[in-house]
Amino acid sequence: MADLDRTFNALADPTRRGVIDLLSQRPHRAGELAEAFDMSPPAMSRHLRILRTHGLIEDLRTDEDARQRLFRLRREPFVHLSEWIGDVQTFWDEQLNAFQSHVAKKRKQRK
Repeated sequence: MADLDRTFNALADPTRRGVIDLLSQRPHRAGELAEAFDMSPPAMSRHLRILRTHGLIEDLRTDEDARQRLFRLRREPFVHLSEWIGDVQTFWDEQLNAFQSHVAKKRKQRK
């Protein structure tokens, strides 16, 4: 559950969710992400550090320039998040099905 808490903590900020959206399309350089959000490079760097330390993204050095880093999503945290959401969805599906059965049973009793 701690990993899930870390994921939710990192995703609590709308800018970081936006970064995740962009990275879901393809890897980006930090400068590209800062530009996309009209944000200073140091401000974007803080967001990227949080996403990286919480395990949602990773950075890779490019072959062209070792100083340049590409950021991309890590799969594992999103698998855990998806599983948790699936469990919650299953719970609510069961609850709603039970309620629907209860209502149908009560209607039959009234007839």
